[in-house]
Amino acid sequence: MAFNIVLVEPEIPNNTGNIGRLALATGCTLHLVKPLGFEIDDTRLKRAGLDYWKHLSVIVYENIQDFLSEHRNKNLVYFSSHGKQNHWEIPFEREMFLVFGKESVGLSKSITSSNSEALYKIPLYSEHIRSLNLANAVSVAVYEGLKSIK
Repeated sequence: MAFNIVLVEPEIPNNTGNIGRLALATGCTLHLVKPLGFEIDDTRLKRAGLDYWKHLSVIVYENIQDFLSEHRNKNLVYFSSHGKQNHWEIPFEREMFLVFGKESVGLSKSITSSNSEALYKIPLYSEHIRSLNLANAVSVAVYEGLKSIK
């Protein structure tokens, strides 16, 4: 397995479907942390993931506390527009957990403030945009990581 992609409270089924497709293509496991903004059998989720969804390794958690307690001793990095370090500074390792927040507000303040040393951003070069689409951000991070661990 390359990485663990973690979506905390994802809201848009199409994004999650596309990220699932990316996870399968890159040998990653997808972790979904509830509450989800859609049902897991949502047709938009399946449509974005095409017929690949059935081959994907997906783990679902009831809440962020369940996820964190299960993986507290693992190598986790967090993505936020509030990060001080750029994503290419991440010391990528196989099986690392790449944690992303929900589309509307990102990761909670409690997560970003308590993990500032492991908080990274994908730099933006225009003042007219606040963030990338979640599926695009995950793609950037995963492929940067794959380049680093090869």
